[in-house]
Amino acid sequence: MAQRNLWRSRRGRDVRGPLLPRSVPGWRSRAERFDMAVLEAYEPIERRWASRVSVLDVAVDEIPRMSPRDPETVQWPPEVIADGPIALARLIPAGVDVRGNTTRARIVLFRKPIERRAKSADDLAELLHEILVAQVATYLGVEPSVIDPTIDDD
Repeated sequence: MAQRNLWRSRRGRDVRGPLLPRSVPGWRSRAERFDMAVLEAYEPIERRWASRVSVLDVAVDEIPRMSPRDPETVQWPPEVIADGPIALARLIPAGVDVRGNTTRARIVLFRKPIERRAKSADDLAELLHEILVAQVATYLGVEPSVIDPTIDDD
């Protein structure tokens, strides 16, 4: 017979339910909040360029797991490389994977480097928008100001 841990709830002082209900924004994890911010930042771009980005996927990864010196498979716009060799995002062109399956082009955003660079929620939204504009511009082969006229091409 397995012995139960009676000390944990000995006097009824343990947590009886979730601290926050699922309906409040604070319940979401940091990763879920980041995913929502990415969707909000990408939505105006997707709406405006729907016909040209319909075959482009957007994904989120925790950290970059590749060498920044891999020019054959990754396109690196200068605006996206932050703080030296740490990438904030990368564009993976459409192609064929190792199993012979065709893959769609996709933008991969790296959550932790982006979160560390942004100082507030407003900074995060602005940074995500700039990154996505730069990546979509690279994908389409145009200047970022074509994607969003409010962004300077400095």
